Amino acid sequence: MAEPDVRPPASWGRSIVHTACPLDCPDCCSLAVTVEGGRIQKIDGSHTAPSTEGFICGKVRKFDQRVYSSERVLYPAVRRGPKGRGDFTVVPWAEALDLVAERMQQARTEFGAESVLPFYYGGSNGLLTNEMEDARLFRQFGASRLARTVCAAPTSAAATAMYGKMAGVAYEDYAHARLIVVWGANPPASGIHLMSHIKQAQKKGARLVVIDPRRTPLARTADLHLPVRPGTDIGVALALIRDLFESGRADRAFLNAHTTGADSLQAAAASWTFSRAAAVAGIDETQLRLLADWYANTSPAVIRCGWGQERNRNGGAATMAILALPAVAGKFGVRGGGYTMSNSAAYGQTAERWINSPVPDTRVVNMNQLGRALNEYDDPPVKVLFVYNCNPLATMPDQNRVKRGLEREDLFTVVFEQTMTDSAKYADVVLPATTFLEHYDLARGYGAYHFHIVQPVIEPVGEARPNHEVFRELAIRLGQRAAEEDPLGQTEALLEVTTKLPADVAAIIGDGGVARGPANGAPIQFTDVLPNTPDQRVHLFPEDLPSTAGLYAYQPDPATDAHPLALISPASAHTVSSTLGEFRPGIARLKMHPDDARPRGIEDADPVRVFNTLGEVWCEVTITPEVRAGVVSLPKGLWARSTENGATSNALVPDTLTDLAGGACFNDARVDVAIRKVLN
Repeated sequence: MAEPDVRPPASWGRSIVHTACPLDCPDCCSLAVTVEGGRIQKIDGSHTAPSTEGFICGKVRKFDQRVYSSERVLYPAVRRGPKGRGDFTVVPWAEALDLVAERMQQARTEFGAESVLPFYYGGSNGLLTNEMEDARLFRQFGASRLARTVCAAPTSAAATAMYGKMAGVAYEDYAHARLIVVWGANPPASGIHLMSHIKQAQKKGARLVVIDPRRTPLARTADLHLPVRPGTDIGVALALIRDLFESGRADRAFLNAHTTGADSLQAAAASWTFSRAAAVAGIDETQLRLLADWYANTSPAVIRCGWGQERNRNGGAATMAILALPAVAGKFGVRGGGYTMSNSAAYGQTAERWINSPVPDTRVVNMNQLGRALNEYDDPPVKVLFVYNCNPLATMPDQNRVKRGLEREDLFTVVFEQTMTDSAKYADVVLPATTFLEHYDLARGYGAYHFHIVQPVIEPVGEARPNHEVFRELAIRLGQRAAEEDPLGQTEALLEVTTKLPADVAAIIGDGGVARGPANGAPIQFTDVLPNTPDQRVHLFPEDLPSTAGLYAYQPDPATDAHPLALISPASAHTVSSTLGEFRPGIARLKMHPDDARPRGIEDADPVRVFNTLGEVWCEVTITPEVRAGVVSLPKGLWARSTENGATSNALVPDTLTDLAGGACFNDARVDVAIRKVLN
């Protein structure tokens, strides 16, 4: 697509517009954007949201590069060349929407409405741009439903069953902790505003423990780093629980007053001795015992539970065991004690409050098995794929199977997107979407307690349109709304949602402020907030929670002699999932431990192929002790341009599902690595 032609009137002056960042990060920062002549000049952090503290990550600071990128989708377009080549002809909006509606209706007539599959995630979207007009349209149409489980499904299921998604420890209260355990998270890459509070606690003498297969920069500053093998967090957590019970350091008074299922949990942990857990996880038993003593004897103690531990076959069980620890040890009821995971439920908002359309009893497609759906489903087959708020070719498991599905000539694919992503190149119709700097939204933090308005700082570039407007237009064409109905503009869409917010929240954000959640954004667990379970107790062994393996069950490592290495794909400082992947510099490098490289004859900077039965990735290698032996790492969210052969780590990821909630098993990829011969 061509460079945007922006010629604002010379009379337009310089101003600073305050807005917020809704991208998929826990912090939800407040922003101060300098605009001159209708064009963004600078993006900076503001002090409107307390946790932002005036600074933001480099990803968002440079987001104007995406707004004005030469790869920006500026106009509706239809495919004119082979799928995957990215060759399109620009057409008017009306023509593009007419074509989309026609193909959706044709698919419904010939194959049934379930042959249409909306495909989206929306982690980088607020309340207006995800699960509003889009949900109404596809529900009323009768399309297949999407299980949006690529991220946070096991953790959400565990937290809901155990605590009813109780609000967690605020960032600011980490400064009060004497022990901080960061488990399955990497705040410097995602959630940077927690870091200042961790450092403040360390200056006061707090100990820091990091549990991560990698020796991250945060792990290098820790008092203790446990580099567990991927998929073994469950054993480590259960060993800590076993020790609390066996040593008499479990808080029986708290367990009796505030929990159910403690005896069943104790039984589940009984076989996890320190020696067994250390052997399975590949860590030092002495260090595991040290963590057990620190955690049992220190208060306040807080666990920052992330999402890294969920990305494998044991993800739900691991999360449950981690979240059980503060209840068993009695770490609640004091400022800086307890846990933090996702605080998205702290504001009492669910999409159902404003969708106003019943959920149909239609087919459910797990998004992690998109490749199967596109290639194997036949009752009915998927004939129309509508992609928005998502880049599936870069983010879904079993990438090669997804690609084969997108190549089908009988599949009509719509991609509603900001830039020409890998997925967009396979579209039959591309629709230009606004960025968060060009539309209204309502954003809520799920780490920091921030709930505020996202407002446009510039007019949409080219002919980009916001989600609610496009889905409303499609609804009219599909006969779901009368053509004479007033279109839902940006301010009307904002009003529709804000009127359904709690009065105090609506008043605060309506005045340009930030709603802070319970206890003004600093709740003490079991003092200011209690579990949102029906009995307000922690359900340590929720027997009605469906698990494919059994609650707290351990499923062994899927490694084989042919593919012995665990491939992980952690978040990086370059992208938000795959967003901004177009700007990642050069070819990505595989990180590999020296002990794994040496027997394979691999040296630093060698060209390598990373492979298993699903595919292979061509890249270069960095030999480093940053990853533990037996583990190799490629960054999350890579685009095809970031490897030599256009495949990314997801080409090696199976589409198997986690024990709870059908989540993705990205860290269950088992591979081998070999030197790749390069022809001159």
